Amino acid sequence: MTEILVRVADLRIGGGDDVLVTIGLGSCVAIILYDAAVRVGGLAHVLLPSPALSRGSANPARVPQTAVPAMLSEMANAGASPRRIKARLVGGASMFAALSTPGTIQMGERNVVAARHTLASAGVPIVGEAVGGDFGRTVRLHVRDGRVDVTSVMHGNVVL
Repeated sequence: MTEILVRVADLRIGGGDDVLVTIGLGSCVAIILYDAAVRVGGLAHVLLPSPALSRGSANPARVPQTAVPAMLSEMANAGASPRRIKARLVGGASMFAALSTPGTIQMGERNVVAARHTLASAGVPIVGEAVGGDFGRTVRLHVRDGRVDVTSVMHGNVVL
């Protein structure tokens, strides 16, 4: 088993015994893609809901609109078929909601909405989510079987 760390505004593709891991997911969203037939997976730790909020466009993993096509392309190069790929979303917490004006749409919620919209536009169905709340999460995609483990200190473990 090889753990591959996916940092903020980063994306990675894995196969075989790889485990893709992102730690400390708060308002960011992990977009997890998986093709069960060939056991190829991808994980993007997206930071922002829109390219308009990003200072540069050199990094496709910063926003869902460029992270999803980049992952789909890399996964296709590894043998995955876009028709078989399924998605899961994790994160999008409102980490500092108490500091915001009531009724304000939080960055985490905006990230989740943007990820959902991008996946729908790409024709990738979402088959599981662990989003929202006010707490951070760690995510592990076990590429061998497609299991996604979501852990948090105060809220235990969830398997997607």
